[in-house]
Amino acid sequence: MITRRNFLVSAGSLAFIGLSKSAFGKVSLDDLSEKVLGYGPLIPDPNKLLDLPAGFSYKVISELGQTMSDGFTVPNKADGMGCIALDEERVALIRNHELKPEDLAKAEHSIQQHKTPLAYNATAEGVALPGGTSHIIYNLKTGKKEQEFLSLVGTIRNCSGGVTPWGSWLTCEETVLDQQDGFAKAHGFVFEVPANASGLIQAKPLPELGRFNHEAAVVDPKTGIVYLTEDRGDSLFYRFIPKEYGKLEKGGQLQAMVIKQKPKFDTRNWAQTGMPLHSWFDAEWIDLDNPLSPEDDLRTRGYSAGAALFARGEGIHWGDNELYFCCTNGGAKQLGQIMRYQPSAHEGKPAEKASPAKIQLFMESMDKSFYNFGDNLTVAPSGHLIVCEDQYTEVVDNHLRGVTPQGKVYDFARLIAQTELAGACFSPDGKVLFVNAYSPAKTLAITGPWDKFTG
Repeated sequence: MITRRNFLVSAGSLAFIGLSKSAFGKVSLDDLSEKVLGYGPLIPDPNKLLDLPAGFSYKVISELGQTMSDGFTVPNKADGMGCIALDEERVALIRNHELKPEDLAKAEHSIQQHKTPLAYNATAEGVALPGGTSHIIYNLKTGKKEQEFLSLVGTIRNCSGGVTPWGSWLTCEETVLDQQDGFAKAHGFVFEVPANASGLIQAKPLPELGRFNHEAAVVDPKTGIVYLTEDRGDSLFYRFIPKEYGKLEKGGQLQAMVIKQKPKFDTRNWAQTGMPLHSWFDAEWIDLDNPLSPEDDLRTRGYSAGAALFARGEGIHWGDNELYFCCTNGGAKQLGQIMRYQPSAHEGKPAEKASPAKIQLFMESMDKSFYNFGDNLTVAPSGHLIVCEDQYTEVVDNHLRGVTPQGKVYDFARLIAQTELAGACFSPDGKVLFVNAYSPAKTLAITGPWDKFTG
């Protein structure tokens, strides 16, 4: 069984660690009629950053422009993040930076001048493209950051990703820019970053996981199969069956999901309710050839062959023999959906045809006051969901929303800034919630009485 203590969750993912399959099985935000107090009313933060309930506090452990251990400064646009244990006291926070080439002009001087053969790609002047990851080595016992450094550079728009059972972070490019856009190499790949890296690693793409507008990834710890989401309005749901467990660089087969006997099924519910809440559908998978296609046509070719459509697939996480993934603007109100997938007992093998996997529309929001463009999600020590909202409008406070196993919603935190909350992930002991404020980048560590939920 996957528990909170032995499988850590990345930002951009949804964790149901340690919960039974039935704990949230009937939750629909359409059914909610009231909010609950949760941990209590939010107390205004005198520093005007993050309002929290009484008893909870945060500290900023990293922020834009600070000098890191390697002499570089903390990059901006902190997005997806994974927390992986290094030993009994220390964890590695591997943090994405969703930077584009044009962000170099506004970046800190150190990144503007960064030239290294370890970069995946560079400008015509040899400067590493600014996307990638940074590491924060954090000591849970002392509550202090010990080291901070760049760990992967030369990529574009590293949005989300996912942790692996073998102790690494899969960081995903949300772009398909290529040589036609003036770059030396094509982009749109997944890269693997080991938690025990001590500095920059050689940035090597995993091409057979596909070239598309990647969002997030999750690995089935039993089979090593990787499931992938795509941030497009007409996205597909993908899986990658590796040739060898834990050795993604050795290749495998990329596939797209089809609703059995319902080719080209539309789960988005935009025009009509094609996928009702809580109804299970049998799933099957079709092979996708030419995963490196320069035409950015994996999703269109997959759909033509019968694959199902999803509305901006984003965070994804493996739970108790099932996974969940977010569709950011899915649903009749386009406020967001969550899909639930249960693999076949013979997942990825010929026998799965007789015993197919199943997929369900687990939740669809009908009221933005409860849930509005949920993106990154994780689980609290209590088993409650903590949802990072990602709305960009002139007047909005993005929240961390809690959802109880009974389906009641409460406000856990409010960000007092026009920016996105991202990268939420808990420490192995469940005592620290790490989360990013996207821009200007800040990484926060939140602690408090997680066992004092008042309902």
